[in-house]
Amino acid sequence: MKLRVLFLPGLLFAGWLISRFVRTASYSLGDKVTLITGGSRGLGLVLARHICAEGGTVVIVARDADELVRAKADLKGRGGSVLTIQCDLLDARQIDAVVRQVVNQFGKIDILINCAGIIEVGPLEHMAKEDFERTMRLHFWAPYELVSKVVPEMRRSGGGRIVNISSIGGKVAVPHLTPYSVSKFALTGFSDAIRAELARDNIQVTTVAPGLMRTGSHVNARFKGDHDAEFAWFATATGAPLISINANRAAKKILAACRRGQPSLTLTLAARTAIVGNAFFPNLTGYMMKIINRFLPGTAGQTGDESRAGAHIHRLTPRWMTCLADHATQKNNEDVKASATR
Repeated sequence: MKLRVLFLPGLLFAGWLISRFVRTASYSLGDKVTLITGGSRGLGLVLARHICAEGGTVVIVARDADELVRAKADLKGRGGSVLTIQCDLLDARQIDAVVRQVVNQFGKIDILINCAGIIEVGPLEHMAKEDFERTMRLHFWAPYELVSKVVPEMRRSGGGRIVNISSIGGKVAVPHLTPYSVSKFALTGFSDAIRAELARDNIQVTTVAPGLMRTGSHVNARFKGDHDAEFAWFATATGAPLISINANRAAKKILAACRRGQPSLTLTLAARTAIVGNAFFPNLTGYMMKIINRFLPGTAGQTGDESRAGAHIHRLTPRWMTCLADHATQKNNEDVKASATR
């Protein structure tokens, strides 16, 4: 009887693992057309590399023309085919033109990955209304416009996949990242809300909540307040090996979740711990965030209202503390030109 009790859970777990593997392996990226926003650098570019390696067709969308040229050169020879489109995702008309161009050229869009993002770090006192509006337009309204335009095309093709790259900041509010967290909460809610409704059309929606990732984006993040001090803690955290994840490993996990049609994916143990802790012990999490904020830099007068890119800020920390993040910067097309949006 005891053996039977132990055997049944083991059998169910084994069945779950097998079905998970089959669902992942059966969905090939080689015959798919994937549209990736923010695909010119960072995580978006790493995702594009993996899809190209499987022979898929990738359309990468970004604002910076030079970054797109470098990204296309990076992807050349990796397999598959690549189309780059320059687009300001803050403009809904340009988004509509992108979708029409992709459908006209390839006849379909199988996968949409909303990866474009902007990170602005600093105390609330230095954040203006415009900072909140910009992040909301990029993290929520741009994905909304893309989903609205792409879903009818997916329905005509019999289904598709939508992957929305949110953040741990879209599950647990983080001090000194207020506009970012607010907009990522909106994206998380939107992504989770549309999942059930689109499933009836065989359109699977995956919400990804990464923790800290070593993509190299710290040099293109924007900083307010005590610029040097804000950059120091952020760059150190994004490159810390125990609490951050390698971008290549993150991309593999994201694409595996996309193949399975997995509803949700949280990356890094630290992020999962924070989400579970906030769910079960919200008051304790709130007190901890207050304590963490005490150790973050303070305000900095009028000069703190200026937004500066990480690449233009004096480094207070030694290079060995940010070496992993800096290596990712060089590898993922982040280091040539600092800009706010990818």
